[in-house]
Amino acid sequence: MVIIGKDEFYRELNGSLRAMLAGEGDWLAGLANASALLYLAMEGINWAGFYLLKGDELVLGPFQGKPACVRIEVGRGVCGAAAKERRTVVVEDVRRFPGHIACDSNSRSEIVVPLRLGDRLLGVLDIDSPSTGRFDQEDARGLESFVGCLQESLHWPRPRRDVP
Repeated sequence: MVIIGKDEFYRELNGSLRAMLAGEGDWLAGLANASALLYLAMEGINWAGFYLLKGDELVLGPFQGKPACVRIEVGRGVCGAAAKERRTVVVEDVRRFPGHIACDSNSRSEIVVPLRLGDRLLGVLDIDSPSTGRFDQEDARGLESFVGCLQESLHWPRPRRDVP
């Protein structure tokens, strides 16, 4: 068995994502396959998926894992904090994160990466683990690169303008 470092793991993961997205720009299909790729490739996780910004809340998008919370207010929980601050949030122990939303009581650590198109927030990538301290800054950099590939490769819907 060959053990590789996180840098190499994320290079290979991002290469797999680019190959999977080649010639297919549909954002929904891309996010669905990206969540499956993460869930299958990453060790020690119990949930991987996306929450998409709709109005002032994040709404459940494509994911892999147990059923999840459907709506999260921007600013609430780890996902809401990452969306509000528009930065990656790594939480070593979710039980110590003020306002953590426990969709799965088995989750102990979490990483959330904002998904953007220019200055426009599209949503967040959320990954949970049943192990405390599962994620670190190497994971943050690797997953930010993963999200960057999604941002560049997929055709995103234009924001809706409600007609009065």
